[in-house]
Amino acid sequence: MMLSCGDALVDFLPVAAADGRDALVPAVGGSCLNVAVGMARLGVEAGFVGGISTDLFGRMIADHALASQVDLRFATLSDHQTTLAFVRTVAGEPQYAFYDEGTASRNWTYRSGSLPFDRVEAIHVGSTTLVDERSAAEALALVQEARGSVTISFDPNCRPNLVSDKRRYVERMAAFARAAHIVRMSDVDFDYLYGDEEPTRQASALLAAGASLVIITCGAKGAEAWHKAAGSVVVAAPAGPVVDTIGAGDSFQAALLFALQAMGRSDTASLAEISADELRRALSFAAHCAAITCSRPGADPPHRAEIAAVLARLLPPRPS
Repeated sequence: MMLSCGDALVDFLPVAAADGRDALVPAVGGSCLNVAVGMARLGVEAGFVGGISTDLFGRMIADHALASQVDLRFATLSDHQTTLAFVRTVAGEPQYAFYDEGTASRNWTYRSGSLPFDRVEAIHVGSTTLVDERSAAEALALVQEARGSVTISFDPNCRPNLVSDKRRYVERMAAFARAAHIVRMSDVDFDYLYGDEEPTRQASALLAAGASLVIITCGAKGAEAWHKAAGSVVVAAPAGPVVDTIGAGDSFQAALLFALQAMGRSDTASLAEISADELRRALSFAAHCAAITCSRPGADPPHRAEIAAVLARLLPPRPS
């Protein structure tokens, strides 16, 4: 199976009320929960690791995850409140106001030996829970224990408005990047973490530090990846309507992990040997899944049936 560890929350999305006033509607989200949902909808045996509240919003989260067949046996239930995020779109990018003090996500702790690494192919980590030093330390302990036998996927999914000490935050993100086999970030994340650094140079540094695959997604401009053996691969983003971009990166990440598993390239040894053609097909499939998410409101990754034609073209079944 594949696990996603981190945040689960409720987004309040902007809509127009019947009388024309601005309104907000709740929708289950959280980058790491979205990744678990995205993988499960594509057919991966996927589980979520993290804190989920027993309050009203926490029950919404659990119901949403279970409806997509996400395994919650490794989640921690508590009576701490649910993280809430209020969303507003500015210049085409979602902006967030988070309410995340004393929440179930923040209070999650990792118990050594609690996860069956012998049955796990990959673990994804990232996003808002890594802003807090204590919860980031818990996630890093999980990663360090798992890394010897499990592929580690990392997406910082930066939220600058939550960061009080940028220097320390950037150092934490660097620690996770050094521990990961797959590092993916948006171009906005890259700019926040690395400023004017040249992407190819930074990707080379991450590969030298131990990563097998580094990816930067650039919205409508597509994505570029760097791999130790396959080199640099660029894919375009499919054309299509954009309702909002909430959850697009999460859908990309989920679809990429699914594609690697479908190709037999999700374990660390096989990932290190992926070809440029295989990588291009995996990235293209991920971009198509992200485009579907962008075509509808909120973090709503595609189900396998919605992407079946692209799946058959890019990821045909392997010979038995």
